[in-house]
Amino acid sequence: MSIESVTDTRTLVTGEDDVARGEGGRRAAAVRTRGERVRLVIAHISIYLAALIFVSPLVYAFFSALKPNEEIFSMPPTLIGSQLKWGNFAAVFEYGPFWTYIGNSLFVGVAGTLVVLVVSTTAGYAFGRLRWKGRDAVFVLFLATLMVPAEVLVIPMFQVMQWFGWVNSYQALILPFAFTAFGTFLMRQFFRGIPFELEEAARVDGAGPLRSFLQIILPLSKSAVAVLSVFTFLSFWNSYLWPLIVTVDYSELGTLPVGLASFSGITGTRWDLQMAAAIISMIPTTLLVVALQKHLVKGIAMAGLGGR
Repeated sequence: MSIESVTDTRTLVTGEDDVARGEGGRRAAAVRTRGERVRLVIAHISIYLAALIFVSPLVYAFFSALKPNEEIFSMPPTLIGSQLKWGNFAAVFEYGPFWTYIGNSLFVGVAGTLVVLVVSTTAGYAFGRLRWKGRDAVFVLFLATLMVPAEVLVIPMFQVMQWFGWVNSYQALILPFAFTAFGTFLMRQFFRGIPFELEEAARVDGAGPLRSFLQIILPLSKSAVAVLSVFTFLSFWNSYLWPLIVTVDYSELGTLPVGLASFSGITGTRWDLQMAAAIISMIPTTLLVVALQKHLVKGIAMAGLGGR
């Protein structure tokens, strides 16, 4: 056999092998594609089922707000009542000073969030970016306050507020929760993930710690600030025990959680109005979460990943 025929035979065999390998690779890719599609479908179905489970109580509460009061606990239970009473949402504002409750909650939530942001960002910067003696020991003691239940602090805080003469005031509703270890820890972890070279370059150009904090660190921390803002606002918005204790005149300084409890009295509970009021109270927080959704996802994904 000549060398040319041997070469042609090898070329033919090699070409057939390449074709076979190509077909096999395409089949394997098709199998992987089908498997990925199946996994993607299963993942979407699981997400939809989980979302349905979490949303179903809210849906039931919404339709319960439209039922007559005597049908709320009817047996067997029904999703939709005999009639849709949209007037229940308007009756909420006629039953008591509900606008006052909303205004107080908004003021306390916004003011408390601003104070917490100022305190947490500055404290987080001091613990995460500045070097000073005893920093780590003080930070550990600061974190130790997270292990103390809030219920344990209610009586001492009330005594302090009474000593300052702040009982039944906005100061008592806001300032006791202005210094949170959670917010400081969150901002510290995020700040430590920012390259130190940026701050060092600014200091070479003559920027001090305050200028570096305001012009470099804070602009790069919008996502973490958004996460802390939402968590803090929700904490103030949903707070019930402390406003109930420190507030005397609920008609003037009552917040929404305290106002929701006013639908229960010695003559019974207006469950229809209470459900309607609960739905109304969820609107501001829902809008806040939707507005900051992009920053929330990014901030939760990045917070805590630093730590040099």
